[in-house]
Amino acid sequence: MISIITAIYNQRAVNELYWENLQRYTHHPFELIIIDNGSTDGSADFFESVGAKVIRNGANYSYPHSQNQGIAIAQYDWLAFLNNDIIVSPDWDVRFIASMEKNGLDVATVCGIEQIENAVATKKLKRRWKKVKNFLGLFGFNRTTLQMMHRWMYGDWAKFNADRTYRFAGQIKEGFVGNTVMIQRKALAKIGLWDERIQAGDFDLYLRTKQRAEQVGDMKPMHICLDVFNHHYIRLTMKAGYPPFADRDNLITMDEKWSAAERAAFDRLNK
Repeated sequence: MISIITAIYNQRAVNELYWENLQRYTHHPFELIIIDNGSTDGSADFFESVGAKVIRNGANYSYPHSQNQGIAIAQYDWLAFLNNDIIVSPDWDVRFIASMEKNGLDVATVCGIEQIENAVATKKLKRRWKKVKNFLGLFGFNRTTLQMMHRWMYGDWAKFNADRTYRFAGQIKEGFVGNTVMIQRKALAKIGLWDERIQAGDFDLYLRTKQRAEQVGDMKPMHICLDVFNHHYIRLTMKAGYPPFADRDNLITMDEKWSAAERAAFDRLNK
């Protein structure tokens, strides 16, 4: 069973689409934990109506703080941290867990528009998404246009993902795509919770797993499972115009935590 943790702020149409596809395409039983950071559009009520556990914050909190709130009440050993502006692929969880177990990964991400098997393929995919998003975005980001973007981008969603599964079954590459992160609970004993000082939590998490792998050697760095692809609308959350983080005074930059040499060595993976 899986504990799925998602932080939200408004975006009711996005949230409904997220839930619709999550329940449609997730194979294993799961609990959905929603961290609502002060929504005013009924999003928290919507998620409660479909049976999610909702933590209602009175203000907007940073990504890592929200994820740790979810961990605190999560019941299961597979912890999935999903953005709300994604569409998961058919049986994403089955393939994701299978790949992690096959490759001995405690922490992993799926692939997506942000990064797939190589730089050339990623560039091509990003170029296509930019064209689709920029054109249809002229009509707004409502439920209808979001669904249309997805159809124009992939055509047959199930077929697109079946093809990736066939071509990349069990294959991984070191790095991360932050819209979908899976952590086995046992990994928390090795690397701890999300660092609540770092808003770029996925990057920080990758660096921490890399550091642990090099210094202790009891886990592998975060990897991308290439046979699991979730669609991410990318920066759609930014368009929600969320208020400043209530914990913004606690946040530090990546530069303040990680040296230039550490960042540079790991940045090469994403080029």
